Amino acid sequence: MRILVLGSGAREHAIILALRAEGTAHEIFAAPGNAGIAQDAVVVALDPNDPGAVTGYANDARIDLVVIGPEAPLVAGVADALRERGIPVFGPGRAAAQLEGSKAFAKRIMDAAGVPTGRAVRAHTADEIGVALDELGAPYVVKADGLAAGKGVIVTSDRDAALAHAAQYLGSAPVLVEEFLSGPEVSLFFLADGDHVLPLSPAQDYKRLRDGDEGPNTGGMGAYSPLPWPLEHFGGEDAFVDLVTRTIAEPVIRQLDAEGTPFIGLLYAGLVLTDGGVKVIEFNARFGDPETQVVLPRLVDPLSEALLAAASGHLEDCPRPAFADATAVSVVLASEGYPADPITGRALRGLDAAAAVDGVHLAHAATGRSDEGIVATGGRVLNVVALGTTFAESTQARIRGAGEDRTRRRPIPHRHRRARRRGLTRPRQDSTSVRP
Repeated sequence: MRILVLGSGAREHAIILALRAEGTAHEIFAAPGNAGIAQDAVVVALDPNDPGAVTGYANDARIDLVVIGPEAPLVAGVADALRERGIPVFGPGRAAAQLEGSKAFAKRIMDAAGVPTGRAVRAHTADEIGVALDELGAPYVVKADGLAAGKGVIVTSDRDAALAHAAQYLGSAPVLVEEFLSGPEVSLFFLADGDHVLPLSPAQDYKRLRDGDEGPNTGGMGAYSPLPWPLEHFGGEDAFVDLVTRTIAEPVIRQLDAEGTPFIGLLYAGLVLTDGGVKVIEFNARFGDPETQVVLPRLVDPLSEALLAAASGHLEDCPRPAFADATAVSVVLASEGYPADPITGRALRGLDAAAAVDGVHLAHAATGRSDEGIVATGGRVLNVVALGTTFAESTQARIRGAGEDRTRRRPIPHRHRRARRRGLTRPRQDSTSVRP
């Protein structure tokens, strides 16, 4: 197939690497891509958020399938424009993408579908936010209603900090104050064709920047898959996935379809395993980052076939995707100052040595080319991804790939210590900050 992947991050690089791993002679294009993606696909100078430009290129280049990576093109209506021209696209239209684009929309859909989630109050003023904070109590959860690149959420016991976070977004949109849900967090992806869903394998990511579960939320500092520890409580991965499919994914897809906004693409369910059962923290309308980087390398079945089946409305003909009995660990290498003011423009060293480590590959997140070679162009620069037969093996390979002599390792925190008291434990992983 001739496949166009929209996006420029590690998630899109992971999708392209999974397509390459099929062994089929796909012609893969990426817009706008990055320096790492350019090694595995033809990079196209194209604005991925411009529906007309994307549709025109896909038509002229005889693209068989468009895969939309980030959320911005979805909310911009790129998928709608492609479907109007009859071009298969994996990604929801603008209306259905509001499941991610508007937290208030997502809460309404969940309420209508009977999906378990926390209480939420939509606030328009500072006074309303204060009342909601006092009503729901600490720890306080405040979310920007719209897209915020994974940084629009704060969870804090400091009421003043919660108010200050809300004030950043009040000028442009309402803010949601939500009930704090306690327990381990799990991400689960579903392929959807508007009527049916197919689950992938669960993963767990880490959002806080620094050790000890401290620092601001980020777009994600690392992830691992599968999740044998927290899911033991639910009878294992298969039983957990079946439960979430039945009580969360399928009801949401049916509700969206009933409202005339069928969801075609990747439904990302951000879940928390509470004492009262599985509840939804949020939905995203695309592959998660960095979870995609540890889920797709374990995929056994061809990714392209499943994506095309979803885009074409034929998921009922596809078997449930199979995954290798292997472990995957990923860590993000970030520039100093991330997420507020990352240092960019410096050259990256040791990439070939890292990629040469057995079981390790690199997914580029924010890289470009200059006279110095490959340079950092953003905060989250690289993902070091390692596969192994055990988590210990994967983690050691990941450490060798990151290059301890060139990095300052930062242990990824155990975000939910209450989980240990409930008998739900998970392995310790490490995240890494690097000076690119």
